Amino acid sequence: MALSDEDAEGIVQPHNDAVIISVLINKSRIKHVLIDPSISANIVRSRVVEQLGLQDQIVAAVWVLNGFNMACETTKGEITLPMNTAGTIQETQFYVVEGDIRYNALFGRPWVHNMMAVPSTLHQVLKLPTPGGIKMVYGEQSVAKEMFVVNEVLPVPVVPTLRNTKPIKKPKSNSNHRCRSQSDRRNEELTRKMITEFRDPS
Repeated sequence: MALSDEDAEGIVQPHNDAVIISVLINKSRIKHVLIDPSISANIVRSRVVEQLGLQDQIVAAVWVLNGFNMACETTKGEITLPMNTAGTIQETQFYVVEGDIRYNALFGRPWVHNMMAVPSTLHQVLKLPTPGGIKMVYGEQSVAKEMFVVNEVLPVPVVPTLRNTKPIKKPKSNSNHRCRSQSDRRNEELTRKMITEFRDPS
């Protein structure tokens, strides 16, 4: 099940998109299914199970799932669902979680290995053997871009600081004028004192 450049025709390149597909569960089409062989578990959102009307099939089981950033998610239980992918039905065990995640279900290594599938994020395709031969399930690249979009970073305007402004020059003081004024005041005080003493009859 080798892949070639022809398998990547029609894919927007370059890209770093994940493989997102749609599958059938009990004749209901489930969108936003992430294929990730780096994950050692199959995960499904509890809301999906409730919408399928299968919440009574959840078996209570508490497991702690650790993410790449060491964030923990406690499972609500386990459930086995018949997954129809490209006409091949596989009974798949899922951990049911209530967390706010971007996908409805995640197919990890257990599903990938059981289906003997070969996913390729570069080619946006999933190849798997079926009784009718090798089949290809194409990823929904536009959906993947919307699910894992990175918000645009807006530039922050630079506010000028005091370092960027020219210092205000203070007017030069006339030290000679200040000295003369003080000298004049002293002379005036001495003159008034002398006049007072001269007028004093004693």
